[in-house]
Amino acid sequence: MADRNGASALAAEPQSKRTFLQELVALATSFGLAGGAQAAPAQAPGGQPARRPGAEGKRYGMLVDVRKCIGCQACTVSCSMENLPPIGQFRTTVLQYEVSALGMAAPAMVSLPRLCNHCDNPPCVPVCPVQATFQRTDGIVLVDNERCVGCGYCVQACPYDARFINHETQTADKCTFCEHRLEAGLLPACVESCVGGARVIGDLNQADSEINQRMAASKDQIKVLKPGLKTEPHVFYIGLPDAFVDGVDGQSSVRLLADHG
Repeated sequence: MADRNGASALAAEPQSKRTFLQELVALATSFGLAGGAQAAPAQAPGGQPARRPGAEGKRYGMLVDVRKCIGCQACTVSCSMENLPPIGQFRTTVLQYEVSALGMAAPAMVSLPRLCNHCDNPPCVPVCPVQATFQRTDGIVLVDNERCVGCGYCVQACPYDARFINHETQTADKCTFCEHRLEAGLLPACVESCVGGARVIGDLNQADSEINQRMAASKDQIKVLKPGLKTEPHVFYIGLPDAFVDGVDGQSSVRLLADHG
């Protein structure tokens, strides 16, 4: 497992990259490279643009119980069928990891669902030079594909590898919590199709919502990815091994099986 210095380095690198991107965007704007954009909205504390309207009074979050995930990829398939990203590109997927540690007789196998974390302090939003990436008042982070110029700044700024440039539209793409389904009173495709009941989505502002009840029942086990970056992710995990918390990418004790034949 990475030591404290290694974990600090993992946290510092994305932070410095986001700072560089923010400075680059400011420079581009000053030279008129984003001249076609509307005036930037007023900024909220912390440098985040003001949020746009969403579901009134709600704050959506997702809880993933890793103990219930069987790695079947039903969520990956249903998301692809619902949102139709290009073949080979995914808004959510379940990655298979091999985790080893001192004292373990054999490596443990972990299936880890990955998706956009819809952070409360999303680093992808302030770096967008045309305000195509934005956050709603209900916490959902979206992309306006009619405004996006495909520069990739947001892709680089995301510390969760949750964004990509859509090969067909040449614009940024990512998980949206299936906001179009939520607005119709339906569950996101990945939640509805999860055979193990590993995913639940809900309103964190509603005290008796299922997600709050599950989180309260397992409050000592709730974890998020890369908390040291202070992005305040709103995808929460139960049963997440400690080796994943401070950085899945680059830790010597965590091996992504797809990268090793």
